[in-house]
Amino acid sequence: MANDTSHEPLRDLGGSQLFSLNDINRLPSAEKEAIYRSLLPERLLSMVAKGGGEIEVIAPEGLRFLRLVTRCSPGDRDPAFILDLCDTHHGQMELSYCTIADPAAPRYDVDLDEMGRNNLFATLGRNLPEEVRAMEAGLFPNQTRRGLRMFGEFLPLLERLVARLGMQLIVAEPLTYDNAIRYEGYGFDYVVGKRLMQEIDAGFAPGGVLFRRLDGSTPFRRPGMEKSVLGRSWAIHDGIMDEPWDDVRIYKTIGVHAGVDTFPHRER
Repeated sequence: MANDTSHEPLRDLGGSQLFSLNDINRLPSAEKEAIYRSLLPERLLSMVAKGGGEIEVIAPEGLRFLRLVTRCSPGDRDPAFILDLCDTHHGQMELSYCTIADPAAPRYDVDLDEMGRNNLFATLGRNLPEEVRAMEAGLFPNQTRRGLRMFGEFLPLLERLVARLGMQLIVAEPLTYDNAIRYEGYGFDYVVGKRLMQEIDAGFAPGGVLFRRLDGSTPFRRPGMEKSVLGRSWAIHDGIMDEPWDDVRIYKTIGVHAGVDTFPHRER
């Protein structure tokens, strides 16, 4: 399904057309920060204004990189919004990382090991008690707080900027199964990984190899978890597959919803 993708080219205050993050990053600080702040949804800006928060723009001159960090209040332990973007020499925008969380929601320390050190998305060890608490509260793997349900407000702003730079594709690498399913809902398709996602769906179907492994041997492998994105994602995070979750790449054509759904019969 295609939408209108017509956008005025992005130009600097002198009228020169901009084609990349590198072009934007060469601009004076106030000018480039104004461009990058346009990526923030109005609801988030209102939260920042109400709480006296701050917006940090990290966009070094000479690099094709942006980090945008937003805190709703100065004393917040965690940002409400973190965005990492970089563009490629092939004229694509890479959505490297994006997290949107409610800073007022309870925190689950799934990102820390038992010594309080960052575990790098559980690659350096898992905090099992906190993971159980997070799962039972309805959070997904690696999620420390519930979200703000704001990605749907952010994505059109990103698409608009990408289109104004003359690019046609956004690419990303989902870190978890639920990320991939969520991106499908926003119109992304797969560069690599669609067959894996289809195999996962077949594996969790009644009688499938992953379905049979939901034997209650851990809190993350309870029978019935195959019915939801939440349950499947925690089971995969727990290592229920023969290989680690890896090498899934997705893309979105600006203004196009790909209509992909690799978990069509989910209950919730």
